[in-house]
Amino acid sequence: MKKLVALLIVLSFALPSQAFFWNKKDKNLEKELQGKGYAGSLPDIENKSVKPKVNVAEPVFEPQQFDNPSELKPVPRDNPAFIDIIQKKDKTSQYENDANNIIPMLEKLYDCIEDNESLQLFVSKANLLTINIDYLAQKYDGKPESYYESFRKLIEVNRYVKTVMELRKEAAKYQRFMAYTESGSIYSPGNIEQQLDYLKEELNSAILMLKEES
Repeated sequence: MKKLVALLIVLSFALPSQAFFWNKKDKNLEKELQGKGYAGSLPDIENKSVKPKVNVAEPVFEPQQFDNPSELKPVPRDNPAFIDIIQKKDKTSQYENDANNIIPMLEKLYDCIEDNESLQLFVSKANLLTINIDYLAQKYDGKPESYYESFRKLIEVNRYVKTVMELRKEAAKYQRFMAYTESGSIYSPGNIEQQLDYLKEELNSAILMLKEES
């Protein structure tokens, strides 16, 4: 019992000194950390930071005002880049364009036969048609277009137009001299009419075929 009392007395003198030591240590630590970390205010970094430099793009040319329409530059129609890119280039093939140009000639010759027009008008329209088909045949000879069904049809029609045209011209020249002979029967009005009817069918078939392909 005496030992316990003596221990309590010793502790009563030791505790104040320990409390003073830790209190003094805490104050020194607080003073050291003042203005740092989360214990104090944050450091001022605004003045130390460098603001990024913003580059502003400038035009490489000066804008021009055109008050007078005559000062405008003409459209570069001779420049392939303008023709193929700026303008919408026609996607239709050259053959289709050429074939479409033949259609009105076929139709005019058909109408000429249908309306029973004079031999002179028939020969004129037939000549125009054959000249253009001959040009088409020469232009696409040996090319992939020469295997098109419409192309072969045009060649066939062209050959028959030439035959009927020569037949009608010879009939007008020799019919009165060969009317009663066996060889003169090919120049008879009945045979000429039959050949013209067949030619109309061929012309109409070619027109329909070309329009379907266009």
